[in-house]
Amino acid sequence: MLYQLYEWNHAMLAPFRAMADATKAFYQNPLNPLSRTSAGRTAAAMAELFERSTRIYAKPEFNLHETVVDGQRTPVVDKPVWQRPFCRLLHFERALPPTRKADPKILIVAPMSGHYATLLRGTVEALLPYADVYITDWTDARTVPLTDGGFDLDDYVDHVVDMIRFLGPDTHVVAVCQPAVPVLMAVSRMAEWEDPARPASMVLMGGPIDTRVNPTGVNRLAQERGIDWFRQNVIMKVPFPQAGFMRDVYPGFLQLSGFMSMNLDRHLIAHKDFFWHLVKDDGDGAERHRIFYDEYLAVMDLTAEFYLQTVEEVFIRHSLPKGEILHRGARVDPSAIRDTALLTIEGENDDISGVGQTEAAHRLCSNLPDDRRAHYVQPKVGHYGVFNGSRFRAEICPRIVDFVLTHGAEGRAVQARRAAQAAADAASASLDGSQEAPQDVPAPAKPAGRRVARRVPAPGPITD
Repeated sequence: MLYQLYEWNHAMLAPFRAMADATKAFYQNPLNPLSRTSAGRTAAAMAELFERSTRIYAKPEFNLHETVVDGQRTPVVDKPVWQRPFCRLLHFERALPPTRKADPKILIVAPMSGHYATLLRGTVEALLPYADVYITDWTDARTVPLTDGGFDLDDYVDHVVDMIRFLGPDTHVVAVCQPAVPVLMAVSRMAEWEDPARPASMVLMGGPIDTRVNPTGVNRLAQERGIDWFRQNVIMKVPFPQAGFMRDVYPGFLQLSGFMSMNLDRHLIAHKDFFWHLVKDDGDGAERHRIFYDEYLAVMDLTAEFYLQTVEEVFIRHSLPKGEILHRGARVDPSAIRDTALLTIEGENDDISGVGQTEAAHRLCSNLPDDRRAHYVQPKVGHYGVFNGSRFRAEICPRIVDFVLTHGAEGRAVQARRAAQAAADAASASLDGSQEAPQDVPAPAKPAGRRVARRVPAPGPITD
């Protein structure tokens, strides 16, 4: 019933929003003398604030039309290249010369947690100069008819596997927040199957791999409430006339309410500041607010089966770190991963996925060599800063690009050639030493300053 009341309330306010739009247009019209007065700007600001506070925000566009590659501005077009009822795969196609050497393929798995994939616009934008980027564009469950079936955690894992196979070998997967769990499951299954398309590397960013570590308020809520509470209180049926009429969903407006309540004072202050930016005719400040909240307030519904299964398995039972999680009835074994390099990234001030929860993936991937793993904690950022913002662009993105290049096919080939050359040099030096020294006299010491080639393991966790 709550979902129906939400829709009715929105419909009831439609005439008032239209009136607010008309009021705003009247007081902002340059032919109206009041538009240049404080009273006129105040009236327009009140009208805009009301309209923005009561609308349902549509799915945003990526609007990434160009990037810079090799110092040249390059046009970009996002195109769907793979599609299912609950997801499509977008390719950010760059207009590059056909003779140019191919960049690494990066599949960004966006969260299915209430917001659209466009929340990762900054992530895509930062990677575009260095990689051939793809991203999962999940579908609002309320727009999917019941005849298209359901979508649960097993289906999520299947979708990730199918998309990796579609892109082919030497693909690099980047999972942001919630998909860290299904991505690790998918790569584990592909490793168990010895699938030739298994990814070259996997980057997990701010994901809830083991929520027993440093639990946050979100984690504690799930533990305290229990799965029955969620099933009885947050699962609702899509109302008429939506295409997904009668589908059981976790509504996006509930998820948004939960997010906003965690930092309600900051959102109230942001809207107050937005009002005064409009009154003072500060166009830049007001536009920054519009850009952020047009994205933040656009939410989508999740299927009930996916939401409940995720809450129970990830946040209540901790099935993945306990080795109990199943995919299509088979136990998932991350220790099967032996050649997909793993990079985990966390934010020092993350209040959604606490520090250490994502790093736990290294303990599960116990058979992965040290030179194929790395961990990084970014100082002074929260959850959002792990995948967006100035510190992401300056400090996190370069690490991802370097990791991908190091563990791609070309990077591994370079490492193999260097290792072979080092072994040959060591063998040659050993042979030369044995020929020059008599058998009954110890070989002379190596000249000062000469180094013996050796394989240096990747550095340990970076926690600065």
